[in-house]
Order: sequence, then structure tokens, then C-alpha cells
Amino acid sequence: MEFPQLTRREADDSLIPGKARAVIGMRRAGKTSFLYQCLADRLASGTAREKLVYFNFEDERLSGIDVTDLGAVLDAYYRMHPSFRQQETITWCFDEIQVVAGWESFIRRVLDSEKVEVFLSGSSARMLSREVATSMRGRALETVMSPFSFREFCSARGVSVVGKNLSAANRSRLEASFDEYLAIGGFPEALVVSTERQRVELLQGYVDTVLFRDVAERYAIGNLVALRAFARQLLRQAATLFSVSKVYADFKSRGISVSKETLLRYLEYFEDAFLLFTVPLAVRSERRRQVNPRKLYLVDHGLSHAFSPASGLDRGHLIENIVACELRRDTRDLAYVKTARSGEVDFLATRYDGTQTLVQVAADLTNSNTFAREIKALVEAAEDFPDARRVLLCETAPPRGSLVPDGIEVIPVWRWLQNGGVR
Repeated sequence: MEFPQLTRREADDSLIPGKARAVIGMRRAGKTSFLYQCLADRLASGTAREKLVYFNFEDERLSGIDVTDLGAVLDAYYRMHPSFRQQETITWCFDEIQVVAGWESFIRRVLDSEKVEVFLSGSSARMLSREVATSMRGRALETVMSPFSFREFCSARGVSVVGKNLSAANRSRLEASFDEYLAIGGFPEALVVSTERQRVELLQGYVDTVLFRDVAERYAIGNLVALRAFARQLLRQAATLFSVSKVYADFKSRGISVSKETLLRYLEYFEDAFLLFTVPLAVRSERRRQVNPRKLYLVDHGLSHAFSPASGLDRGHLIENIVACELRRDTRDLAYVKTARSGEVDFLATRYDGTQTLVQVAADLTNSNTFAREIKALVEAAEDFPDARRVLLCETAPPRGSLVPDGIEVIPVWRWLQNGGVR
């Protein structure tokens, strides 16, 4: 078959000899589509179609296949193309391979004995990030597939994000696209449903699948009332400090029986299933990182829309969640900053080359007091991180006549996202 024409994803598909590429992430974020993209790119660069193999282990005709049968897959292919074996590089995409118990030993053998490139993908229920690393014993690189970034969202909508000198019309299109992105979120299927009700039901269904298949079934959790109540509470608290003590006290008052330790365990399970992530305080001491509150962010801000009444949504929190997801795509470490004089900066992003950026997010800067507070926090944080770039992201321009200190960049958040964030 021909590879489907899908929205291009800005994710790493590079390979190192002897290592597979494991594509992991939240359900319905586009892992299979990314495998097609990897194959299509190789076809476009001149690789023969016969050397590009996609194999889906969830095909019902393969029901009951076990690890001893996997060798037959390779043998059948090489019987069709005997001249390729150990002579030509074959690209294999094994989708949903986690359904075959013991698949890891097969993949390691293929990497060692055949001339291949290997891409793997699996559901988050059985193929979590840390399990891939353990099972493959250092033989796999990871690509975490998240819902669409703003750039990918624009691409899916046919809106160009290329260029710095935008015409007035293109600027207006990007600003309108940002408003739409803020309302819809980045899950690919959420872009094609026709009504808000369908979108809410779609996203709620994703979360239910994560809760019951990736968490409850996996960890044999019997207290489903507490599990669902906890997930709903978190999905309504994007871009806020998380306190398990407050949740525990609230549940106790509502008659929901669950311990603090169990709630912390549930939070870890949700992170493993890529439903959300947390950001620690920027301190060197690992102990202080653990004891200080962490900030909570969702894998996609669209989930907030699905679990919160429209009147309860905070635009500033949604924008901060978008920025957190963007920073996470291209940074080695992400933290928030508390200054010595009680100021707070939303993010300290550390890139893989060691460079750092302090990022403050403010939806509305029209109020002079708000502008002064956000600038003051960045100035204070720079005392502890003097080499860090300082960026203030906003939707509205600062008050007329406001002075921005040297070294601080004030950037419209849609423009920052258009340019790929910290890149």
C-alpha cells in the first residue's frame, strides 16, 4: 500500500548503528503515523519500497503469536528477497510489538545478526519509557510522541509557520490559529470532529482508556472511585502547584477512602502512562527537589477543556501548559524558580548543550502592576542564574511607555511557538 499523507511530525527519527528507535507516548498521539512518516522519508530519499517494512502485531490474523514465531516473520520476508539478506539495509517498523511476550530478545538478535534499521512502537500500557530502556539494555533510543505542537497544529490546518517577516494577513492567520489551538488542543483526532460535544467525549474516552487499561488493569487497582476522582481533580489543575495533602483532605471530607501514599503512587502511574508530567523546584539538592511542591502539567491542554466547565478554565494556565509542553520537547531539564525575595519564574529550561533560559508566562500584561511583577521575578531569578537567557511570553503587549530592562526579551507567545520555542 502507499504510505498515507499525514501531518508531518517534528520528532527525531535518527538512528545509531546497533540501536532501535522506540516510539512511545500517550495513546492516540500519533505513534503509528510517525512510523509511516519514517518509512515515507526513506522512500523519498531513494530507498526501494521493498526495503521498507511495516508490520502490525495487532492484526487479528496474528492472534496468539509468540516469540518463537517472530523468526518466521524475518524468514518469510527474506524468502521473498533473498539477495537482501545481510547485503542491503532493511528498515523494519514493528507496531504494537508489546503484544508478543519476550519480544525484546528477538529485537536484540535482529540488531546483532541482520543489516537493519528497527523502529518499535507500542501502547503505553505495556511499553513504558523506563521498561523499554530496561528491556532493551541500552539498545534503544526513545522518541516520545506527544499531541501536536502549535507548529504541527498549523501544518495540519494548512497555515504556514515559515518566515520571520510576516505580512499582516499571515500574522492574523497565526494569531487566529493560536486561539483555535488553545480551544481544541493537539490530539490529531480532536481536529477533525465537528462539534465540541464530540471533542469532549473523544478526549474523555482517551483518559478512560488510560485509567482502566494503562493503570487499573496494569497495577491491579481495585479502588476505581479514588482513581477516577484523583485523575479528574488533576485534569482540572493544569499549571498549578500540586499538594497531595490538600487532595487527601478533600477526599476525606467527601468520604473517598484513600491514603496519601496511594495518591502519590497513582500520580506516578499517570506520569508513566504519559497523561501528565510534573516540574520540580530548581535547586541542586535532590532532597529539596523531592520535598518541595511540584507543578503539574497535562500532556495536552485540550484535556482541561474536556474535564472542566468552560467558566472554570483559566486562559493563563492553559497558555502556561502549552509553553511547558513546548519546552519539554527540546530540553534536558525543566524546573520552576523561587527567588530569595519570594518571586516565582515559571520555567528554567536547560538544553542539552547546557545553555539555560528563564521563561515567564503572562497571558495579559496590560495591567502595569502585573507587568512590573513579572519583570521583577525575572530580574531576581537572574541573580541566581546570571548566564540564562530571560524571556517574558505574553498575549498582550506591555502597557504603553513601560520600560523593559536590558537582557529581557518580551515575545508574543504565538510568535515564540511559531519559532519553535527555545530552539
